[in-house]
Amino acid sequence: MPQIKELLVDQLQDLLHAEGQLLAALPKMVEAANHPKLKEGFEKHLTQTQSHVERLQSIFNLLGEEARPKPCKAMMGLVAEGEETIQESKGKDPLSADLALIAAAQRVEHYEISAYGTARCLARQIDEIDCAKLLSHTLGEEESTDHLLTLIADPLLQQLALDDMDANTDLETVGVGAEGGSSRKKASPRK
Repeated sequence: MPQIKELLVDQLQDLLHAEGQLLAALPKMVEAANHPKLKEGFEKHLTQTQSHVERLQSIFNLLGEEARPKPCKAMMGLVAEGEETIQESKGKDPLSADLALIAAAQRVEHYEISAYGTARCLARQIDEIDCAKLLSHTLGEEESTDHLLTLIADPLLQQLALDDMDANTDLETVGVGAEGGSSRKKASPRK
């Protein structure tokens, strides 16, 4: 087998194992998520991940290779971190917990974006255009998921920042002076 094809098959075996791990991890993320949009995003990505596995199997068929997963230690670590995040988030503020879940999920997405981008490049290099198209489709879904997670995180982060400001200041900072004009009091830290 040519070296580039061998490298491609190795990358695909790694991805097949990684996606299999995500099929087991994503339901836990759905359950741990508090915000409805985050739950929905994780559920959608679970469905996409099932399609990713099917596409990978199709790519192996196109290459005439066995769809045999190779242990993906990187994803094992990322999934373990995600499970740790879920455990550490129990009893925390829902906004903080969801932001921690998003951070864990985006680390996974960035790994997948890198891996699918590399595999697509290798497929193109050996003129496996149909394989490259399937890999591009999955790569696009991974990038979209990462973008969606950012869109969900932004308002949550803003709300958490407002909550933090509220917790650290006295909101009764505006009062009416003796002559009927308004006067501002200095915000005093809450104790």
